[in-house]
This record gives sequence, C-alpha cells and structure tokens, in this order.
Amino acid sequence: MAVPKRKTSKQKKRSRRAHHAIGKPNLVACKSCGSFIKPHRICPSCGFYKDRVYHVLHKTVQHG
Repeated sequence: MAVPKRKTSKQKKRSRRAHHAIGKPNLVACKSCGSFIKPHRICPSCGFYKDRVYHVLHKTVQHG
C-alpha cells in the first residue's frame, strides 16, 4: 500500500488545487424579455425558448 514519505506542504497542496476553481456561468439574454438565462434552456420569467412558448406561467391572485 502506498504511503507518503513526507507531509504535503501548504504551497504544494494549494498549487495543485489552483485549477480546481469553479468557472463563471455562461449567461445570455433572453430574446423576448431580456432577462439573463443559461443557454439552451427555457426562460423562467417568460417561458420562451427559440421563439416559442414552452412553459405557460400562471399568475398568482391575492384574495383580499
């Protein structure tokens, strides 16, 4: 079984993990409403994708 001979230093550990950062999300503007969404997904604010309505949003009614 492999066992390390020396303790891994903070510098060695951190330099190895330098490429493990999470990348920035790729966002595009919706063509119909202009809100920012992930590409190739239905817009959560208006329900459009590729100039068609795929998701009908229901309006909430407050009773008072």
